[in-house]
Amino acid sequence: MRRPRGELGPRAPRPTEGATCAGPGEPWSPSPSSMLRVLLSAQASSARLSGLLLLPPVQPYCLGPNKWGDRPPGGAPHAGPVQGLQRLLEQARSPGELLRWLGQNPTKVRAHHYPVALRRLGQLLGSQPRPPPVEQATLQDLSQLIIRNCPSFDIHTIHVCLHLAVLLGFPSDGPLVCALEQEQRFRLPPKPPPPLQPVLREARPEELTPHVMVLLAQHLARHRLREPQLLEAIAHFLVAQEAQLNSKVVQKLVLPFGRLNYLPLEQQFMPCLERILAREAGVAPLATVNILMSLCQLRCLPFRALHFVFSPGFISHISGTPHAPIVRRYLSLLDTAVELELPGYRGPRLPRRQQVPIFPQPLITDRARCKYSHKDIVAEGLRQLLGEERYRQDLTVPPGYCTDFLLCVSSSGAVLPVRTQDPFLPYPPRSCPFTTRDPAQRVVLMLRERWHFCRDGRVLLGSRALRERHLGLMGYQLLPLPFEELESQRGLPQLKSYLRQKLQALGLRWGPEGG
Repeated sequence: MRRPRGELGPRAPRPTEGATCAGPGEPWSPSPSSMLRVLLSAQASSARLSGLLLLPPVQPYCLGPNKWGDRPPGGAPHAGPVQGLQRLLEQARSPGELLRWLGQNPTKVRAHHYPVALRRLGQLLGSQPRPPPVEQATLQDLSQLIIRNCPSFDIHTIHVCLHLAVLLGFPSDGPLVCALEQEQRFRLPPKPPPPLQPVLREARPEELTPHVMVLLAQHLARHRLREPQLLEAIAHFLVAQEAQLNSKVVQKLVLPFGRLNYLPLEQQFMPCLERILAREAGVAPLATVNILMSLCQLRCLPFRALHFVFSPGFISHISGTPHAPIVRRYLSLLDTAVELELPGYRGPRLPRRQQVPIFPQPLITDRARCKYSHKDIVAEGLRQLLGEERYRQDLTVPPGYCTDFLLCVSSSGAVLPVRTQDPFLPYPPRSCPFTTRDPAQRVVLMLRERWHFCRDGRVLLGSRALRERHLGLMGYQLLPLPFEELESQRGLPQLKSYLRQKLQALGLRWGPEGG
């Protein structure tokens, strides 16, 4: 017998922990762009900024049935409709379904169900690259339900609902946030009046604490948010607080600039970092190399710092430390950047015996999101178009860059069987005379997936731009395959036609006529 819509049925299985939301393969974080709008609002003070960034993320079951009497003495939860409703909310497939479970079961709804609903709403809005539009009426009805019931909430529930509402982008002057803030004020003890001040002004970046700015920098880097105003604020903070910052803090503040491929306009940014590196290089080797890695992505490597990290003393010092493997990999990448991008550098280099492959396998983000990648269907398209013997997939070329697809092409444009050719170009290139080089070209097809870009989808992440830049400087001909073009292909036949056009535009030939 079919049960009516809105009625609670048997308990559904518990959803898996760690549901992704910020993007495939990433842990969920509520509406990053909405959070940034709050941080940039004119009403933001240093205290409010600190509060928003320092609040811990709301976990699905830390909302505590205990706090609202849903867990009986002894710790065993009721196997009744209250727990069943919570699971239905956690598994709702749309905002409309969330609203239906709350609105059609008024006798079973408890205070802690509303934070669960808000959290699920954030997951639904962030779980897809292009979330479906949500009707304003649905959000308004959900807001009205919370407003109508928030007088019965305790202070913890109000605090959690308010935090989630702000992160989800509900307007700070809207009815939901205002109602929750009013209820919060009613339950807080009165504070003594502050001393009179002439004017309340917006907090400047240098008035914020290093911990808050580090959290902001990590938030921007983690969610690929290339927000110039916030990045410039971090750069200004770094310059203003130079004397108080050590390299372990600076490495975290500099991280988003390299990852997001953003060189700040702050004129003292690079001179400040050079002074910090000169002062701190011998104190924290790993932090020093991390800072240089970010600057490498920005093509701003200071020669003096390179002299230090390539010195025999520094290399000997890090050899016996626990982080020696990662430092050697980073030093190998820095040495590659010196070889390819700094012809004027005449200082010490990383000894050949110390060099290791930079990225011997696909990056972690690509492995985590492999099921969302276009690599498999592109591989099948190339197999049907060229044949398996005419391309190599996931081949790592010296000095350690993993390529998506590599083709060997004759001087006449014919795609050659890879087994008959050395797929690698010589490295380092400047040590190999041009006359002795193989006349065959190496063409690298580069997948540019959605997560290879900053959140706006227009600027490549620093690590991706660095890889493409270095492969090009080593002599590989790059053929980018942007995600917008790949996503517009409907099925394998269209994709094969797309790949054919891309390859023919380079003058490539294959099949009987191509040799």
